[in-house]
Amino acid sequence: MKNPFHLAIPVNNLIKAAHFYENILGCVRGRSSDSWVDFNLFGHQVVCHEVKAQDNIKMKPVDGDDIPVPHFGVILNFDEFDELVEKLQKSSYKFFIEPKIRFAGKKGEQRIMFLKDPSGNALEFKAFKSLDQLFES
Repeated sequence: MKNPFHLAIPVNNLIKAAHFYENILGCVRGRSSDSWVDFNLFGHQVVCHEVKAQDNIKMKPVDGDDIPVPHFGVILNFDEFDELVEKLQKSSYKFFIEPKIRFAGKKGEQRIMFLKDPSGNALEFKAFKSLDQLFES
């Protein structure tokens, strides 16, 4: 099986976006807050972050970090995640958000890190403690 992708997109109305993804596309809802919802899109993780028109920075708080929206990435296993961290550290690549654990001790516990490519696109790499919890709420 290929690793599932992760894509976070800005939406201007979270209720309408959730209705579309759940009721029109048939996606199952996963974790959520009052400003974001993640969905199982054919085995991939798509996260809708509500971004108001006046939000010109497009950073949204998630578990204590300001997360850029939009961003994309891939879900790795722990070994792949650790190998990538080591490779990036050896190359002295600057992390946008240093490797850390998000949602510690909760459903969906995961290792995460963020980078920016040379054009400023944000990339998130994550590894779940249990991939079975990818869409747990």
